[in-house]
Amino acid sequence: MFIGFSEAETFLRNCRDAVIITHMSPDGDCIGSGFGLKDILSELGVRSRVVCSDPFPKRYDFMTNTGVGEDFEPQTIIAVDIADPKLMGKYEEIYGGKVQLCIDHHISNKNYAEKTLLRGEATAACEIIYDLAKFMGVKITRHCAMCLYTGIATDSGCFKYDCTTPRAHEIAAEMKRCYDINFAKINRYMFEVKSLGRMKLEGKVSELMEAHLDGKLAILAVTQDMMKELGIAMEELEGFAPMTIQLEDTEVGILLREREPGVYKCSFRSADQVNVSAICQELGGGGHVKAAGCTVEGDIDEVKNKLIEAVRKAL
Repeated sequence: MFIGFSEAETFLRNCRDAVIITHMSPDGDCIGSGFGLKDILSELGVRSRVVCSDPFPKRYDFMTNTGVGEDFEPQTIIAVDIADPKLMGKYEEIYGGKVQLCIDHHISNKNYAEKTLLRGEATAACEIIYDLAKFMGVKITRHCAMCLYTGIATDSGCFKYDCTTPRAHEIAAEMKRCYDINFAKINRYMFEVKSLGRMKLEGKVSELMEAHLDGKLAILAVTQDMMKELGIAMEELEGFAPMTIQLEDTEVGILLREREPGVYKCSFRSADQVNVSAICQELGGGGHVKAAGCTVEGDIDEVKNKLIEAVRKAL
């Protein structure tokens, strides 16, 4: 059931001992919304903890250093920034059919929770949580502000993607004005600081990028062997997907990351008119019109051929 802010406020004010689930391969928005919501629940006197199927990357330590939360038997299950319970990873089996509230901004949301606060036009889940906190009149702490700003900044590509709303700029301005957050430091760690292995991989991108369908599709594949050779972790590839639509005449770009042997996380980007969310839904995934994803299994050539055919149909 889809709900509005009023119903979400009633739910949060009456919940107890909440587990907040974030998606596997965690990014700035799911971590920011998870820990931002944890801070908001703390202001309401509600115990909560944040869980994720994968470890939180080190560069997000400034958000996660408050701790994931106390250990308790949960009475409330909340999901943030998760359109499909499959994205919960190992927590799908534990909590997948028990989610009472989902806060999300993906138009492909499966409506799997008892209550879903969905704003598909929002730049990030953190934008929704910020507006919800303001609606509720709950104090936003400096740590919470850092979390929510980070989610908005990362999901908007530092405010340069098409998904960036006027509201995202307004919230960022209010964060800087009212909460004394070091936005320059956050942006530097999110968008500029890189490991040596990551920089070496960036140098190889021009060699690795493949053009298909008369140049309308670009594919960049990174295998586990390549990651091991360069000494980089999968989460360090988070910013590579936009590179796939930098090629002239490219309409769709796909970044393939081998999550485990023969299992590829596929991140789609649309340069202009193509709805990549619709393509990914056909492949069992989903997301936004211009940024979406799915998981495909097989050897690398099989996976590429499957993706090429899916994009060919869409074009």
